[in-house]
Amino acid sequence: MKRLFFFGVLLIITSCATEKLNFSPLSNNFYSESKGSNSDRGLKKSIDINIKENVNASEISNLISTFPKFKNTDLNDEITSLKYSLQNYLYAIDANNVAGKNRAVKDFEKSYKKIQKLRKNLNKDDDEVLNRYLVRLKTNITVIEDAIKGS
Repeated sequence: MKRLFFFGVLLIITSCATEKLNFSPLSNNFYSESKGSNSDRGLKKSIDINIKENVNASEISNLISTFPKFKNTDLNDEITSLKYSLQNYLYAIDANNVAGKNRAVKDFEKSYKKIQKLRKNLNKDDDEVLNRYLVRLKTNITVIEDAIKGS
C-alpha cells in the first residue's frame, strides 16, 4: 500500500513539474541581448512592429525550424544561409535595427535567387516541398515589410 501511494505521489509530482520546451530559434534570451540600450533606439528610425506577437514572424520562425533537408549539398548549404538571413531579419526587427533589417533582406534575396537556380536539379516532389516553403517565407516577409512601411 505504501509503495502504491509513493508511486502515485511521484507520478503526480513529475507530471505536474514538466513544462513544454520552446524549440523556437528565437528564444527570449537572445531578444534581451540583441535589443541594445534604450538610448540607442532614439537615434534610429523606429520599426513599429512587435515581433514576439506577430503571426507572420512566428510562421517564419516555425518554417526555419522545420525546413527539410535535401540530397543536394549545395542546396542545403544555401538553405542554411537563407535561414541565417531570416533569423537576422527577425532579430533586427525586434532590435529596431533598420540597417540590419535591410541587410538581412538583401541576404535573403541573394540566397533565394541561388536556391531558385539550384532547385532545377530536384525531383518533382522535393521541388514542390521547397517551393511551398519558399512561397510561405516570401509571403510572410512581404506582409511584415508592408506592416513596417504602413506604420
